[in-house]
Amino acid sequence: MNHGLLWLPLLLAFILLASLGWLERRRQAMFRSWAEGSELAKLDGSGGAQLKNGQLHWSSFEAGRFQNQGSFDVCKLELVELMALASGDAPLTDESQGPCRLRLVGKDLQMDVPFADAERARNWGAQLMARARCDL
Repeated sequence: MNHGLLWLPLLLAFILLASLGWLERRRQAMFRSWAEGSELAKLDGSGGAQLKNGQLHWSSFEAGRFQNQGSFDVCKLELVELMALASGDAPLTDESQGPCRLRLVGKDLQMDVPFADAERARNWGAQLMARARCDL
């Protein structure tokens, strides 16, 4: 009986890890269908984003589906800044890592897109500015 009680926590841990893996797989499958046909797409801990037909849309994953958080017309993009995720309006340096947000500035409009990784956010910022210049 003691041996059975010793294995019970391992069995519960296995069931928990398997269910978390299944939920992540489901989230990724939903993202693939949501981002189908996009020019750029990302999924990370802060949510998903896609660039489709000149419109950047980003969403968070809540309650088993993607909740739209905002959109931005890339043709109106004038400036992209890399900002800290939670602290103020100070831009991040080129060496900064970790969670951050891209501040998109356009004609009378300013939006923040969250990212879980600063390097990926830098790449996205460069690609968005390149697409904004091509559309001019």
